[in-house]
Amino acid sequence: MENTVQSIERAIKILEELATEKDGMGVTELSHRVKIHKSTVHRILNTLLQLGYVEQNPKSEKYRLGTKFLYLGGAILDRMDIRREAHEFLKNLAEEVNETVHLVVPDGDKAIYVDKIDSNRTIRMYSQIGRRAPLHASAVGKAILAFLPPDYVEKIINNGLERYTKNTIADPEKLKEHLKEVRLKGYAVDDEENEEGIRCVGAPVFDHTGRVIAAISISGPIVTITPNRIPELAKKVIECAKAISCKMGWRGGDFNLQ
Repeated sequence: MENTVQSIERAIKILEELATEKDGMGVTELSHRVKIHKSTVHRILNTLLQLGYVEQNPKSEKYRLGTKFLYLGGAILDRMDIRREAHEFLKNLAEEVNETVHLVVPDGDKAIYVDKIDSNRTIRMYSQIGRRAPLHASAVGKAILAFLPPDYVEKIINNGLERYTKNTIADPEKLKEHLKEVRLKGYAVDDEENEEGIRCVGAPVFDHTGRVIAAISISGPIVTITPNRIPELAKKVIECAKAISCKMGWRGGDFNLQ
């Protein structure tokens, strides 16, 4: 049993090392990196090759990860439920800031609430799971819209920018400039743009491809979410959104706007 476990540990070491080199590695280099004898590395590679977990370039004779991992990775990603994966992060954030926290996903020209954690305050948010929010007039909506392709933004604009309050950004050019700021800062603010008396700070959530798939927000009455608190809340909501993104397979770096 011990030898079997040791073989598994060695195989995993080899696979993890191969994952760092997209062009692959030869047996000698692999042996040096994982500190395992060449003959053992060669034997393990042959087994992994037969199983489809590695492949070998016939010219360079270098080994690299096989396509079998695409199947395994896809199976994991397919069963990931953004609401389930994000829930504990949302609870922790809500407890930390004592404000209502939302999770939304894009749904056509709107964002739909899929999870909500209420604060301990007596004033409760009207929002509820299943309710829709406008992409152009909410923190979560703008956090999503800012990272969608330009032609999608144009489509939203062409459908008409409904004004919900006097603060709603209903001018197309102003909205485009505003979304540039959101991309630059990494968060969006709804300053009574969707509902009077309510201020929100939201950030986008990305998947393993860098595509925006959701957004989270901290929301509350303007008496508790004051302008002075926005920098602090923005930092926390970004950190939480990044943690959820990592849970969904995002590895950081550039975003996919295609």
